[in-house]
Amino acid sequence: MVHMKKGELTQEEKDLLEVIGKGTVQEAGTLLASKNVHVNCLDEELFIGRGKGNKDITWVMLEAGAETDVVNSVGRTAAQMAAFVGQHDCVTIINNFFPREKLDYYTKPQGLDKEPRLPPKLASPLHKIITTTNLHPVKIVMLINENPLLAEEAALNKCYKVMDLICEKCMKQRDMNEVLAMKMHYISCIFQKCINFLKDGENKLDTLIKSLLKGRPSDGFPIYQEKIIRESIRKFPYCEATLLQQLVRSIAPVEIGSDPTAFSVLTQAITGQVGFVDVEFCTTCGEKGASKRCSVCKMVIYCDQTCQKTHWFAHKKICKNLKDIYEKQQLEAAKEKSEEENNGKLDVNSNCVNEEQPEAETGISQEDCNPKDSVEGERESLQSDAGLECLQDAPAGPQLSEE
Repeated sequence: MVHMKKGELTQEEKDLLEVIGKGTVQEAGTLLASKNVHVNCLDEELFIGRGKGNKDITWVMLEAGAETDVVNSVGRTAAQMAAFVGQHDCVTIINNFFPREKLDYYTKPQGLDKEPRLPPKLASPLHKIITTTNLHPVKIVMLINENPLLAEEAALNKCYKVMDLICEKCMKQRDMNEVLAMKMHYISCIFQKCINFLKDGENKLDTLIKSLLKGRPSDGFPIYQEKIIRESIRKFPYCEATLLQQLVRSIAPVEIGSDPTAFSVLTQAITGQVGFVDVEFCTTCGEKGASKRCSVCKMVIYCDQTCQKTHWFAHKKICKNLKDIYEKQQLEAAKEKSEEENNGKLDVNSNCVNEEQPEAETGISQEDCNPKDSVEGERESLQSDAGLECLQDAPAGPQLSEE
């Protein structure tokens, strides 16, 4: 590759910027494989300015060797720039990326070792779990359960030990990475929990999933799941870590069953996600963007029918109660809407009367009718209408009563 002056781009790099702007993932991957393309040619602009927050483009560029810790001309990293412009999905992908070559290091014997610490056949499925942006314990167990190579006690023993080594390396390296260390430790704890269940016999991971989803009778809150996550955080071996202290301060005062949950606090700390007002998460696996509601209670959301069936054993106990709550909320919303509409009409009639009165009397009546109250009433009415429409238009999930 011919070295060019700083700021100059090869023709292929110019083509890459154009392709990234269009969001064409396949063409971007082809160009990134060229020897004439330097993936870091424009710092964060490839991630942010040109990629327009495209998650797939961001992932392709990370795999091509894009550096995430280099700062640009204004002193910000790619993740910081993404957060600055509100591209939280890209922030999550960048923060959760772990280069495959760093994992492949453990697939080769090191030093006096005769055998690699990680069998090469386990590298791909393990890397998939390491780089996942969904840290829900049920999702991690599902990823293990769906891969026969991982769903064995011996394989998980190898994997969790490698995760512990990566965690230790993250904490002891020159550029300490507490976030990645915490994530590796957390996944290692989930692996060890899977090992305990596999010791009892075959297909016991399904039992673990049910244990994680089982809710308390009153409201269905998954007590066991909350305790597992809190336990994993408490077992983090580096007590002096700033991230650990922040997590403990956020979670310890909260009673189990109240908000924020340990999962939400941990997810925000590791992935960099903030509250998503308009995004729903699957009740079963925590996958973002779930849109299928239970057709009976309309209160519980799933990403697909598989997750709905998996959760049905727990949800059926509280489905009727949730349906009653939903119907009550609908009645209250309709009542509030009707009252606000009536108040709005009264405000309009009052203003009309005031216009017909003499100026001296108008001044007196305006003291009784505050325009600010009228405007606020209209805003509340709009917000109430929007909330009601969202509930009515939400897509329904499969009929639970048929299962």
